[in-house]
Amino acid sequence: MHEQTMEFSVVKDNKAEIKKNLTIIYDALKEKGYNPINQIVGYILSEDPTYITTYNRARSLVRHIDRDELLQELVRSYLDV
Repeated sequence: MHEQTMEFSVVKDNKAEIKKNLTIIYDALKEKGYNPINQIVGYILSEDPTYITTYNRARSLVRHIDRDELLQELVRSYLDV
């Protein structure tokens, strides 16, 4: 028996908006003294918005970023594709 591989597709292309919001979130976390990378990874893995500060509306902004789109963009960026 052969299992078929499911295909995952994210339709939207909000790259510029994701980058803008992620930069605001990163800066807000840094300004509040957090390690922004660790906090953002914690959020991505858990989907728990409390990893993101409320400072400068960062928590509100992170809720508007689709995690699937964000992960897709991160993989693209890492692989330069």
